[in-house]
Amino acid sequence: MTTAPTDQRGHQVPETADPTTGETLLQRVILPRPADPTAVRALYLDERPGTTLAPVDPLPDEKSRSLSLTVSTAGGRRTRIEGRTSATVPASTEVSFGSYFNAFAAGYWRAWSTLTTVELRLDLEGSGRVDVYRTKADGSHIFVGGETVRGRRRVGMELDLRPFSDGGWYWFDLTTDGGTDGADLTLHGGGWHAPHDAPGRAAVVVGMPTFNRPDDCVATLTALGSDPQVLAAVTAVVLPDQGTRKVRDEAGYEQAAAVLGDRLRIVDQPNLGGSGGYARVMYEVLHGTGPHAGGIDCEQILYMDDDILLEPDSVLRAVAFSRFAREPMLVGGQMLSLQARSQLSTMGEVVDRNLFLWHSAPRTENHHDLASQTLRQTPWLHRRVDVDYNAWWMCLIPRRVAEDLGLPLPLFIKGDDMEYGLRARSAGYRTATVPGIAIWHMSFIEKNDSADWQAYFHYRNRLVAAALHGPDDPSALLRESFKRTLRHLMLMEYSAVALQIKGFTDFLAGPEALFPKLPIALDEVRALRAEYDDGRPLDSATEVPHAELDALGSQLFPDPPVGKAKVALGLARGVLRNLRAPDPALRDRPQRNVPWSDAQWFVLAGLDSATVSTPDGRGATFRRRDPQMFRRMVAESFRLHRAVATDWQALRGRYRAAQPTLTGRDGWKQIFE
Repeated sequence: MTTAPTDQRGHQVPETADPTTGETLLQRVILPRPADPTAVRALYLDERPGTTLAPVDPLPDEKSRSLSLTVSTAGGRRTRIEGRTSATVPASTEVSFGSYFNAFAAGYWRAWSTLTTVELRLDLEGSGRVDVYRTKADGSHIFVGGETVRGRRRVGMELDLRPFSDGGWYWFDLTTDGGTDGADLTLHGGGWHAPHDAPGRAAVVVGMPTFNRPDDCVATLTALGSDPQVLAAVTAVVLPDQGTRKVRDEAGYEQAAAVLGDRLRIVDQPNLGGSGGYARVMYEVLHGTGPHAGGIDCEQILYMDDDILLEPDSVLRAVAFSRFAREPMLVGGQMLSLQARSQLSTMGEVVDRNLFLWHSAPRTENHHDLASQTLRQTPWLHRRVDVDYNAWWMCLIPRRVAEDLGLPLPLFIKGDDMEYGLRARSAGYRTATVPGIAIWHMSFIEKNDSADWQAYFHYRNRLVAAALHGPDDPSALLRESFKRTLRHLMLMEYSAVALQIKGFTDFLAGPEALFPKLPIALDEVRALRAEYDDGRPLDSATEVPHAELDALGSQLFPDPPVGKAKVALGLARGVLRNLRAPDPALRDRPQRNVPWSDAQWFVLAGLDSATVSTPDGRGATFRRRDPQMFRRMVAESFRLHRAVATDWQALRGRYRAAQPTLTGRDGWKQIFE
């Protein structure tokens, strides 16, 4: 028989004081699923030997001690998972909750929320210790305090957020005794809490557009319904179904729909891309259609992609962050890799306002493996990273922000999330990409969407967004874009240049063309791409005759040119070669086979033909050099770049004047109703 739980002062705590629930809850302590492999467990628990923390000199200004890493033989996969919120630590074991999903990203709460303190609440039973640590922005570890546990205890520790101006985390470790007196220590539940109830309501609409991914959608719907606390916070799930394989027809749909009940609203519509799907979600929330005219009662709109694996607690964490935010703001989730689930794909993204390109935030690393280098071992993860926008694989937008800013632009795909983040920032609404709030999504390492059919949307939408939010002088942007023209041509990616030309042409047609293009652009793009060799992938390079290179030669590739002079010389040679007639004997037989990883401009610029494997390894393209096409495309691309430069100020004025229509109810009504 267990005793009644007590707090750190020995006072009895009511059984109803569950640390995993309540209006003060910021994030629950969550555990891996029973079948999760060791690499995925590392996102929840740090069980590795060799990462025990040893206190050294105390600091004079606080009851804390700096820490150094020491070797320990304790660890391994010993923690027994009892459920999503409970676990048992066996005797003679130390386990750290200084992990991606269970450490508390104090630097982000310090920067963006109204809170100055948080409280760690744990429901523990058994024999052992709980110790709390924090880090500075440089990743150095500091011991904060700890307590011994005997019997059933409700431990509560108030923690200061003020030292986290530049970044840093809190976490706790559980340690059990060894020897003959050793005993287990059970965590019945835990959470990080605010000192007072959250302002406003937790009332979130989950919006998930989909195109022919019914199995993924059903999995996400099931995950939403599997957690009662998540279900209680969700007022509706709006699912614009734009595909031919319908979610309603997928196995498991009826069970998932039964749990969600009347919260679930599936809206069938033509394929309008991601922007058309997300715009439909926001349209249904703010305005509504048919029997739901008038919109949906909610405080938050949570966008999610259809091809994700959801950690349900991320929904609650995003809502809590939004409710405690100092001002209305967008709250973004990070992307973990579905292919390698312990990898953090990106920490956050920013926009170069001169080149108008988005890329990873400075001083961060893409595809960081948290199983190989844990949070506690990775200093750069402790610095707060600020962003310009968050991709819509998971992004929460407060209703009042949506009411102020309007709907996404009708861009079909690519750049709609970036543009919305910049639009929000211009209106005074910031975006935070918060560690510990995340989904798993297909990594982009198996894609090259800058050269496939999506190239059209990249080029056109980059110009549209730049016209709305970009530089007064587009020279740098256009120089970089024309360099891409030459690079595509060196790579014999003629379809990509054709799509670039189409993108520039459609941009010059003005904002009036965006809505009419929305339902037809994809078919136009695919038809245009199919006219070129590199736009017609083969199932295998064996569908064409073998190259005659021997085994050694076929595996040797030139080194990349180093320095501006050598790059310029290599480029000049590549241009000259592309102006000369190719060897007719190499038109039907590739000069060599080139793996995707070696398909660089300085390699292909020296060839008359080649098979190049696709980024996902599933096929290959047979590329053949065409001097006439090279000349024609260089001339046309140059003409269009010059036209954009000449008319830039007028184009900016037109797009900015049209923005209220492009993002407003009346503009989208013609599409949806």
